[in-house]
Amino acid sequence: MSVLRIVVLALAALALWAEDGKAPAPASRSEEPRSDAQLEDAIRARFARSKIAVNGFTVRVRSGVAILEGKTDVAQHKGVATRLARLAGARRVENRIQVSERAREKARRSRRPPRRVHVRWVERHKRR
Repeated sequence: MSVLRIVVLALAALALWAEDGKAPAPASRSEEPRSDAQLEDAIRARFARSKIAVNGFTVRVRSGVAILEGKTDVAQHKGVATRLARLAGARRVENRIQVSERAREKARRSRRPPRRVHVRWVERHKRR
């Protein structure tokens, strides 16, 4: 064996010995299971730090499943609430948040029609 291989193996053995054979700490999302109360607090904290705090959504957690309720005048807040609950560690989210009719109408009006492609122009101007 070459000297380089011996040095590399020795460094690897030292690194393993220094860690006592422990695996690296898991990522925050998959750490240890949280209790429902801890998860509920984590979701509320995320809501409080975001723009959706103004809606005052209620949060309940049962067996790791977050139940979100309330009303909003901004259609996007419903999706944001779901994402924040999942990021806090909820296994599943039941989103019962109701979007106001005014917000739904505004979302409908702001949608753009699909973009049209002029096939004839493209075919005519293709390089041959």
